[in-house]
Order: sequence, then structure tokens, then C-alpha cells
Amino acid sequence: MNTEELRDYCLQKPHTTEGMPFDNDVLVFKVGGKIYLLTSLAQGNRFNVKCDPEQAIELREQYSEVQPGFHMNKTNWNTVFMDGSLTRKQLCEMIDHSYDLIFNSLPKKVKLTLIG
Repeated sequence: MNTEELRDYCLQKPHTTEGMPFDNDVLVFKVGGKIYLLTSLAQGNRFNVKCDPEQAIELREQYSEVQPGFHMNKTNWNTVFMDGSLTRKQLCEMIDHSYDLIFNSLPKKVKLTLIG
């Protein structure tokens, strides 16, 4: 998966918005105003996603491409490298998990606004 494929996948998720709130390098994907994925355009081979703390540890132990979140809360975020042995399916599952964690944590009022 490359950066463009990553972007396309994220934008297919319901109610996703994208932006560059930090600088011209970090592309951010949000749902309900909350970040679920960040990626560096300059580096292009990794992204940060939110993860259940226990699952985060398991993934880090299982795959060298999954590291504690760079510049993020290391308990809840992983940095995932896209140029290793992880399959597209595995990468998408990590993105889906992050999206679901964020969406499910949104206040009911925000969810209702999104789903209409």
C-alpha cells in the first residue's frame, strides 16, 4: 500500500474528512472531528493509528513493522510501516480498528449529526 492507496481507503470510510492541521507534511484523517489516522507525505511509508492497548502490544510483539506511535501516546497509538511483510488486508484491518475505536467513542449527539 502506498500513500495514495492509503488516502483512497480512508476517504471511503463513512464521514471521513482529511486535512493538514499541523503542517504541509502531515495528512490527517478524522471522523466526527477526531483523528483516527495520520501519515507523513514526505516519508510515505508509514502511518499512525489508534489501537486498543492490549492489541497494540500484541501487534508490536508479532510484527516488526508495528511500533509504538511516533509522537503519539504510546499506549493507544501504533506507527505502522507499509513497506514490510504486512499484507494490504492487515493494514486495512488496523485502519478499520482505529476508525471504529474513534467512531464508537464519539458522543451520541455527534454520531446522530453524522448519520443524520
